[in-house]
Amino acid sequence: MNVSVSGLRAGYGSATIIEGLDLNVGEGEAYAIVGRNGMGKTTLVKALLGYLPGTTGTVRISGHETGGWPTHRIIRLGIGYAPQEENLFSELTVGDNLDFGRARGNGPDSLRDYVLSHFPVLGSRLRQHAGTLSGGEQKMLVLARTLVLEPTLVILDEISDGLQPAMVSKVQELLLDIRRQRGVTIIMVEQNLDLALALADRVAVMKRGSLVHETASESPTAHQELVQELAP
Repeated sequence: MNVSVSGLRAGYGSATIIEGLDLNVGEGEAYAIVGRNGMGKTTLVKALLGYLPGTTGTVRISGHETGGWPTHRIIRLGIGYAPQEENLFSELTVGDNLDFGRARGNGPDSLRDYVLSHFPVLGSRLRQHAGTLSGGEQKMLVLARTLVLEPTLVILDEISDGLQPAMVSKVQELLLDIRRQRGVTIIMVEQNLDLALALADRVAVMKRGSLVHETASESPTAHQELVQELAP
């Protein structure tokens, strides 16, 4: 699934956060957007998914111009979204949360088992209420539920936030495997620069609602360039 954005303008009420943004992500590509807090990364994600009324410009997802579409219609194109906040059904069990996602996406049992093999702590707590998990475990469950939808485009908002380094490594391994085996497209906003470089083909820096610098992850100077751009 490919994504093309032209002249995107979005914000909250009278406050414009994103203005005139262009972006192109090819099918099967992984694209990361890094930046300090308050620069518009989450606003961009919400604009792509139709959460923000008054958004203007052109957004095309897999050839469909989605401007004005409700969020549920955009998601049904085959998008899995892992938001920064843990939007779980806290009174349901871990297993029920996963099965809810699987029912929506018709993902096979084998995919559910595959995702759980990377997060064995979730597999051991299928009967536990999701609301009683730790913050990091809830974050894992959000990602797991997203992936069992069997999406062709995965949008991740600060997926490493609140995770211990060992768990960030597991997330990285899972996403690399999913991408390699299923060819999914990934758009991620992230503060963990090492994770962004490990997962993405290209990494862009966002400042004040604009993409100000982009580099190929394989460039030998990528890390240095991005650190310089991210400096206050």
